[in-house]
This record gives sequence, structure tokens and C-alpha cells, in this order.
Amino acid sequence: MKIWDKGFDNAPEVDAFTVGKDRELDLLLAPYDIEGTLAHITMLKEVGLLAPEEYDQLKPALEKLHQEAREGRFEIHGEDVHSEVEARLGPLGKKVHTGRSRNDQVAVDIKLFTRARINRTLEKVSRLFDLFIERADELKDVLMPGYTHMQVAMPSSFGLWFGAYAESLCDDLVQLKAAWDVNGRNPLGSAAGYGSSAPLNRKRTTNLLGFESLAYNSIYAQMGRGRCERMVAFAYACLAETVGKFATDCCLFTSQNFGFIHLPDAYTTGSSIMPQKKNPDVFELLRAHCNRLQGIPNDIRLITGNLPSGYARDMQLLKELYLPLFDEMDSCLDILIFALPGITVTKDLMSRPLYETAFCVEEVNRLVAAGVPFRDAYKQVGQAVQNGTFHYKGTLKHTHEGSVNNLCLEQIRQRFSSVLGSF
Repeated sequence: MKIWDKGFDNAPEVDAFTVGKDRELDLLLAPYDIEGTLAHITMLKEVGLLAPEEYDQLKPALEKLHQEAREGRFEIHGEDVHSEVEARLGPLGKKVHTGRSRNDQVAVDIKLFTRARINRTLEKVSRLFDLFIERADELKDVLMPGYTHMQVAMPSSFGLWFGAYAESLCDDLVQLKAAWDVNGRNPLGSAAGYGSSAPLNRKRTTNLLGFESLAYNSIYAQMGRGRCERMVAFAYACLAETVGKFATDCCLFTSQNFGFIHLPDAYTTGSSIMPQKKNPDVFELLRAHCNRLQGIPNDIRLITGNLPSGYARDMQLLKELYLPLFDEMDSCLDILIFALPGITVTKDLMSRPLYETAFCVEEVNRLVAAGVPFRDAYKQVGQAVQNGTFHYKGTLKHTHEGSVNNLCLEQIRQRFSSVLGSF
């Protein structure tokens, strides 16, 4: 059944091309489409467009379909989820579309889906944040060399390294909050982008569906298609950047040339020809997944960037880019949450002669504290390095104290909790 049926059918080739992957992808939207329909018929009954006895028949039927969808038992045999729901409701299903278009139905479905998935992601981000903070606190006394330009730079600590990723998640949370807010405006009732002459109560469906406010302008409610998806995808791209950068560090730091960290054997994979290999494939794939996720906002922009106002079928392709990104991001978070506690660190790195020059700035500061002008101290230490005579005269304890003072774990915790509490 096609919900636009006017007594003629189109060619099978056109049907196959225009439906595309809708049946498969709409299964992800089915619970939310039914929730939107439940809110819509409640409002239709209240404004007199649906008889109470009709509502009393439709509501339990929709609730049954909703349970099927939540349990993964809902199937789509028609054109899409909207036509399937209408068909499954029988003759009364012909009334549930009053005052709606598939345009605002899809828009509300995607927003409800997005908010549910952001909530799920927030749970995982919170667990990951706690793990980074735990590792930072646990390893705040363990020094490691810091690098700039891939050259040995200054002393750092494993606590500072893990803590940096905890703080990065704070900024990612800010982006997720912006995505949440953008998706908090209800498009239902905007129909095909020009409203409806039916006496709809859009504020009522806004409250029933848990949105914070309306998408007031009906044209903008449709213009928001693609824009909302791109903003959410950007927030997820920011999160993917954090996870991907940590994965890159792990790939680098587990190599024999660095040896900063070590993975349990069970976390690695082997080579089909080299018996000695223990490869960090988990982190390499994490990096690849996160790189792909960072490209999705631009892919969305390439589909929607030159569209005029008003709906265009181009937007259908957004589902293929957008809906799967949540599972991909969540799987990355899950494997990192699993792997993070098992990472062990090398605790005597800074005693190696290779890293002695990392203490050059510490030596400059020691000379400055003794009254030597900074530029003279800098030149003196630089010449010692050039001559191969540099030896750090301070202590690891002094160096470490400067690193710990910059860690500020409690402030990072408070910031994360503050942003999380704003959802």
C-alpha cells in the first residue's frame, strides 16, 4: 500500500529506486513513529477530529504495535513505516494522518530517535569519563615524556595524559548538549512545510512527546531537515575525534620504539606470518571508525547544501548516513570502556638516558631561581645539550609536583557533572 495512492501505480523500477533502503532503515524509526502517532491521535481526539470511540480503538492497537517495535518484532511490508502502521490499524488507520504529512512525520521520528540515542550515548560517555579520571588519579605519580613535533619535549605524567582525554570529553559534552537542544523543538503539525488548515494543537503534541518547545515556523520546520542531522553528526564527530586521538596515541605508545603502555595479550591480534606480533588492532579499528564518523557531517552537507527551502526527496538519503552513526559511535565507546582498565604503563621511563633532555626546561628554571637571567640560562643549557654535556641536576619529585598541580581532576569532574546536569 502507498499512502499517496491516487488510483495508479508507478513502474517497479521507479518504486525500487525511490523506496531505496527505507524499509530497512525505518525499522529503527518504528517505535518513534508510533509514539508520534499516539500523541497525534490524542490531540486529534481533543480538538474533535477523532471520535472518542475511535481513539479508544486506535490507542491499544498502537500500543501493541509499539511493543512489537521495541522488541524488534515489527516488520515493514508496505512502502515505509508510515504506510505499515496505517495498514496495521485497519480502516481506522485512514484517519491517523489527518493534519500530517510524511514530511513532519519523518522529522519528528528522527528527532525522537536522536534524543533517545543521545541519552544512550551519554551513559557510555559518562562511564568512559569516569574511567579516564580513575586512571588519571591512579597514575598521577608516574612520569612520562611529553612530545612536540614528535620530538622529546618536557616531562609529563600518565595522569596528565589520561586526564586530558577526560577534559576533552567535557567539551564533547557541550557539543552533545547543543545537539540535544536543536532536537528539542517539535516539527509535528508543520505538515509538508506549510502548516495545516485543520485546527491542530501543536503545543499539546509538544508536551505529549516531551519536546521543550515548538518549531514555530512551518517552513523552517522542514528546512531543519538535514540541518539538525548535520549538527548532531558534528557533535558525534567531536566525540569521535577524542576517541580516535586516544586510539592513535595507544597505537603509537604500544610500539616497541616507545613502549610507554602495554596491552594484555587478549586485547591484541597476531600475524599470519610473523609469530612475534601482538598487534593493537582494536585501537587501529577504533581510529578508522572515528575517522569515518568525522566525515559524516560533511557528507550530509553535500546532500543538503544546495537545496532550496521546502522539502526535496534528496533528504531521504540522509537516513543512510545518519541513522547508523549512533551504533558505530556506541560500539567504539563500548570497546574503549572494555579496554581502558587493562592498559598498563611503564613506570621508569624518565630514568632512561634517552629522555634526559626532557628536563632542559627544568634546568633552565632551576638556574633562573638561582638568579641567572632567563635568556642566559636558556643559552647555557642549550650549549650543554649541543656539547653533549647536559645533565639534569634537579629531582624527579620536583618535576612531578609541577605536573600534578596542572592536573586539576576535581575541577574537571565538576565541569563534566555541570554540563551533564544541563540535559
